[in-house]
Amino acid sequence: MTTKRRNHGRNKKGRGHVKFIRCENCSQACPKDKSIKRFMVRNMIEAAAQRDMAEASVYESYAIPKLYIKVHYCVGCAIHLHIVRVRSREGRRVRAPPPRVRFNKDGKKVNPAAAAKATA
Repeated sequence: MTTKRRNHGRNKKGRGHVKFIRCENCSQACPKDKSIKRFMVRNMIEAAAQRDMAEASVYESYAIPKLYIKVHYCVGCAIHLHIVRVRSREGRRVRAPPPRVRFNKDGKKVNPAAAAKATA
């Protein structure tokens, strides 16, 4: 029988069973190795409160800690929320990560390949 993916959509490899997790969005039970995992990095304090704290604080500069939350999504929700995209049959074989989008100090997008050619 033909297979759609080399790993059958999972990251199990030799384990007979893996624990189920609940999707962050819809609470669907999904195997942990099949779920789409991302780290959500947020400031502990929202922007408005951050400004109030800076005005009331004795210290001139204080690094406010960040909140690192690991979120698990089922495949359906990850596609719906544009965390992952549907790829063509040929595109599914590409295992390299997509190119990272970089921004310069002005907030404009910088193409890493073009920047490397400009410096060389």
